[in-house]
Amino acid sequence: MNHYIDSTNLKMDATMKEIEALCHEAIHYHFETVCVHPYYVPFAKKLLEGSPVQICTVIGFPLGMNTKQVKVYEAIEAINEGADEIDMVINVGALKDRDYDYIKDEIEEVRDAIDGKTLKVIVETSLLTTDELAKMTEICNETFVNFIKTSTGFGSRGASVADIKTIMEYRSDVLEVKASGGIRTDEQAQTLIDMGVTRIGTSHGKELMAMEPYHDRCHICTGTCEHEEGE
Repeated sequence: MNHYIDSTNLKMDATMKEIEALCHEAIHYHFETVCVHPYYVPFAKKLLEGSPVQICTVIGFPLGMNTKQVKVYEAIEAINEGADEIDMVINVGALKDRDYDYIKDEIEEVRDAIDGKTLKVIVETSLLTTDELAKMTEICNETFVNFIKTSTGFGSRGASVADIKTIMEYRSDVLEVKASGGIRTDEQAQTLIDMGVTRIGTSHGKELMAMEPYHDRCHICTGTCEHEEGE
């Protein structure tokens, strides 16, 4: 399961110590990425140097109400600072106004600005009707982004099985799915993976890996390791 995980800390009060722990855990457990705020991208890049763990960051986060130009600027700066993947929040208000051209334009402008880097489009499923989620999935197909992502983690709920069913019904064969928000157990994660999800965004990556040997291979501690086996 480890290669499905974007290990995440997007708290408003995240500290350097917490981001350092996040990066060390990602190296230890061989997670796919760490997902951090743009402010921490250069710091994470230094910590992850020489490891296969990629850096993901968020754009227009968490409300998505920035202008297109601001999102493009954020994305370019993040890539220049070392980000490998961009998770961009859509303008949900524009979607509800059925301004689909605006939604497509902002996605395409960010996509084109990041020079082939991975783009995930956050749609905040807790705010969408089934029809709106289906439409957003179709827009993600049409704009040739890499992923549709369910949630910011700041909405009223995270990913649900019903959301994933809708996305899977309307997605193209090449559009991947990232489920995020409220995923705290390996049972939850495995259910979503079995449905076809290829990335899991979670701030509980360490807990999901709880059955993995930990003490003998601890990359976090220095000196005497105080972690228990399987923690």
